[in-house]
Amino acid sequence: MKTNRKIANLSNEELFELFKNGRQTAYFHELYHRYIPMLYGLCLKYLGNEPDAQDAVMDLFESLNEKVSNYTITNFHSWLYAVAKNHCLLKKRKEKQVFFEDINETIMENGDFFTLLDEKKSNEEKSALEYCITELGVEQRTSIEYFYYENKSYADIVSLTGYTLDKVKSYIQNGKRNLKNCILRLRAMGEGQRAKGSNPQPVTRNP
Repeated sequence: MKTNRKIANLSNEELFELFKNGRQTAYFHELYHRYIPMLYGLCLKYLGNEPDAQDAVMDLFESLNEKVSNYTITNFHSWLYAVAKNHCLLKKRKEKQVFFEDINETIMENGDFFTLLDEKKSNEEKSALEYCITELGVEQRTSIEYFYYENKSYADIVSLTGYTLDKVKSYIQNGKRNLKNCILRLRAMGEGQRAKGSNPQPVTRNP
């Protein structure tokens, strides 16, 4: 207990010097604990939501706790800031890679369905897409528009809407399916109406 009280009374500079000289993890633990508010704010800035920021702070501690003795550190504050920033950027990069893989899988599964990012759509396809987006429920429409038209990540959408991550993924996936079904219905109706020579009838949205 006396040792704990003594460590807690040390300044950041003193803790850093003791850690550099003795490499005792207790000094690093105390230093890291003091920097958690800064780290959390930094991770929240780059990751965009509280759960991911909290996870990043804990992941970073577990990683550095095992490897910190391998580093040559001259300024602990600057070093920790840089390491945390790089950790968050790498996490976002991996996250975006997963998003693109998900999109590619969807395109492969639905090769006949033009993508929302395709600028070469015909006027008919553009009109059909615009109409079908308005037919989506508000959660699906909001998630689709953020994800495809504003290039927002899942984390961004969670932060902007308050939806959970699982809900955002579900809204986007179900929204894409509903868009495809709606567009296919429009196409089928258009072909049928052209064959009959009559006027098209309104399309109703599936719940």
